[in-house]
Amino acid sequence: MSKKSSGRTSAANVAEHLIDVLSDTYLLAIKTHGYHWNVTGPLFPQLHALFGEQYEALFEAADELAERIRALDFPAPGSAEAFHDNTVVKEASGEPLTATAMVKDLLKTHEAVRDRIEEARNAADEAEDRATEDMLIGRLEAHDKIIWMLKVQVG
Repeated sequence: MSKKSSGRTSAANVAEHLIDVLSDTYLLAIKTHGYHWNVTGPLFPQLHALFGEQYEALFEAADELAERIRALDFPAPGSAEAFHDNTVVKEASGEPLTATAMVKDLLKTHEAVRDRIEEARNAADEAEDRATEDMLIGRLEAHDKIIWMLKVQVG
């Protein structure tokens, strides 16, 4: 049994995993939004647009994740402290980054978030929660596409 599932109901275990994914998603959206504001250099137009599309999609995904947590009858976190307590996302440093450094950081972060989504999908599968599993498969597909797009940027 995983650390999260010991002594908890299946729904509670799934909700805990969803809280992790929500926290990761929300903080990744904030990081991406900050990079959208601060990207510079010859790739500015393309990266500004790409980061804009990504943070908007991430904020929308966060809303969907929170609503699924509520549908499971658990409270969704709604504070910065709660998100920070449940995330693997490292905040952007206060130092200005090059466009390439931003892309590499986002790539690494999306890969870490994707791993957590896969853990949550496995928990939903074990709980036979097909609605949550289906939603998380969609999130995996979205992150796979973003990972591909970011890898193309760094060569």
